[in-house]
Formats: sequence, C-alpha cells, structure tokens
Amino acid sequence: MLPFLSIVLAYLLGSIPFGYLLVRWRTGSDIRRAGSGNIGATNVFRTTSRAIGVATLVLDALKAFLAVWIAARLTGGNELVTNLAALAALVGHAFPVFLNFKGGKAVASFLGAYLYLAPIPVAAVAVVFFATVWRTRFISLGSLMGAITFPLAVWIIQRPQHWPLIVCSILSCALVIWRHQGNIVRLRSGQEHAFSVRRARTS
Repeated sequence: MLPFLSIVLAYLLGSIPFGYLLVRWRTGSDIRRAGSGNIGATNVFRTTSRAIGVATLVLDALKAFLAVWIAARLTGGNELVTNLAALAALVGHAFPVFLNFKGGKAVASFLGAYLYLAPIPVAAVAVVFFATVWRTRFISLGSLMGAITFPLAVWIIQRPQHWPLIVCSILSCALVIWRHQGNIVRLRSGQEHAFSVRRARTS
C-alpha cells in the first residue's frame, strides 16, 4: 500500500503548477496565454519577471525532490519505488491533474527528482546543459542535450546494477524530449527563441 501511495503522492506533488500559480498571484494573468503558453520557468522568466521565473524553477525542482524524498521515507529507501516516484513527479508536471493534464516540459522537475537519486550524474549533465546554452543561447537545446546524455552519465557513474535508476532515467529523458517536440521543430527551422536575461521584464 505504501509504495502505491508514494507514487500517487509523487504525481500529485508534481502536478502543482507553480508557474501558473505564481504568475496568477503576481499579475492576475494566465501564463498559458503568454509567450509560448508553457507553465515552466523559461516562459515565466521571459514573460513575467526574473524573480518569478527563478522562483518557478526552484519550486518545480523542489516539489520533485520532495516527492522522491517522501517516497524514500515511506518505503525505507526502496530503489524501485523511489525511481518510479521520480518518474511520477515528472509525469505530474507534464500532465497536471489540476490544469486538465496540460503542463510543462518537466526539466526543472527532472533536475529536482534526480538531484536526490543521482546527484553526480546530474552535476555532469548540468555542465553539458550550461555549455550548450552558453554556446547556442537555446535553453531548449541545452535541455535536450542534457536529456540525451543523462542516461549515459547514470550508466557510467552509477553502474548498471542500479537498473531501476537506469530504466526510469531513460523513460524520464524520453518524456522530456517528447515534451520538446515543438522546440525541436523550431530549432530545425531556425525559428527557436534564443535566451537572453534582458528579455525578462523587471516589472
């Protein structure tokens, strides 16, 4: 019963749409009607303010970290359940029950969940992410490169005996890549938005 409860709770925590809630609280507007329409930190940063964008990033990561932490506590650190909880938190963010199953791309939640489960591979992939964004100025491309390389980093660093982590990391990365389909199309056509701190409004 506790394993099932852990996974359900992880999904519900992942479903909390912090980007939507913070923008609604700060401006009274619906973030889904601004910019790309995404509820994630990048769109909040671009369309609302730096502070709210950063808060969205932190809270989206924290909710996934908390989801995995709770699962570990409830199940005595069961490796399969904690990894399924991480995946459930990402699914919750991408398909939140509180927003009619229309959510974000799960990158920040991915960061939070796997920061608990595999901090060293996450640190390695963070280098790939920041290097890609620094070179190209595309957050989406950095996220995609991170998602592609993360399972490999897990395999090399955590070793293949941790099969629940490897399998769930592959599924999680596949989810992130799938949620970036629109970005992939825009990258291929040269129409993707480049990231700039100056794009964010300070109001």
